[in-house]
Amino acid sequence: MNKKNQLADLHHSGKPYIIYKSRKGFDLYTNFSKKIILNNKNVKNFLKKKYKGKSKNTDLFIGFLGYELLNNLIKIKIPRQKNINFPKGIFYKPEKKIKLSKTLIYNKKNFESGNFKININKKNYTKIFTKFKKKIKSGETYQIKICTKYKTKSKINPLDFFSRLSSTNLAPEAFMIKDNNYSIISCSPENLIIKKGADISTKPIAGTVKKTKHLNKRKALNYFRKNIKETKEHNMIVDMERNDLSRICKVGSVKLSKQKIVEEYKDLFHYVSLIKGKLKQNINNLDIIKAMMPGGSVIGCPKINTLNLLNNQEKENRNIYTGSFGYIKFNGDMRFNIIIRSILNYKNISEISVASGVVVDSNANHEFNENFIKAKALIDLFK
Repeated sequence: MNKKNQLADLHHSGKPYIIYKSRKGFDLYTNFSKKIILNNKNVKNFLKKKYKGKSKNTDLFIGFLGYELLNNLIKIKIPRQKNINFPKGIFYKPEKKIKLSKTLIYNKKNFESGNFKININKKNYTKIFTKFKKKIKSGETYQIKICTKYKTKSKINPLDFFSRLSSTNLAPEAFMIKDNNYSIISCSPENLIIKKGADISTKPIAGTVKKTKHLNKRKALNYFRKNIKETKEHNMIVDMERNDLSRICKVGSVKLSKQKIVEEYKDLFHYVSLIKGKLKQNINNLDIIKAMMPGGSVIGCPKINTLNLLNNQEKENRNIYTGSFGYIKFNGDMRFNIIIRSILNYKNISEISVASGVVVDSNANHEFNENFIKAKALIDLFK
């Protein structure tokens, strides 16, 4: 039986599974022997616990940490918000790992969907934007990301959605989870943590421009370099991520490896840098996650002040959005992304959350439209 049939059979079996983008294709994880549902009380013990067995390719836990959980870890309180009671985090222990090619073929396109509704219209977005602009001018924050959420009632086939998304908008941190009562489909482009031994890196993305027939990768780079707003936004996020890494890395080891390059996606171009460092001795998994999460590029800066401003403004729980998905190996190595460009389907409701950065030079109309550009590749799946 070939691997594509194996994937289709696994999907039809109803067994939970996870697919995660690898260097040459995708890794498929299944046959879960443990499922740990995380909350504010057990998350620290989960991250601190050490496990035996470090040689098998399934000696790891794979899953996600939601936005609320990450705030709680760094002692940021979130006021009561509208909540669908989705778990704050879930990790799985796989007993089987299969390597798949980068072409996933699945032809069952059956789904039911209504029209998407946005939780913040342009008028209300502009009010929030104006409020945060004043906060920037008063020095309470330098950059802040306003989140908008698109929702629709829908029954979807997550493997079909993920296969189509991967064929049109393949992203380096793409993943999907299919479990009995929920699914997540993501074309996340942003890596937050890669840790191997004492080496650690992060790859902040800050800067977005819509693709057109006249705009290629070279012209996009030129656009970013000349655009004061995009350059400021990028520099601030890079400085914050360097600072986050410096808290857990040896003095002098944190350095820019790649600075201000352009990555190309289906509907847009991104402005990207890569930062590397060497961890201090006795730094554990919990230390790393508290230092690096939530990822600064999807929050703003300074991180703590900005999180407090966001949390007091937002009326709905972010759930997975701007949380992190990835794995922690039994030997301590880890890989985590930032959960953006994602569909959470839970209780037959699909939600897509997006955000754009506000700095002193920002324009409300431009940022509102940028949010839609980011959501478009996912909304198109429902057509």
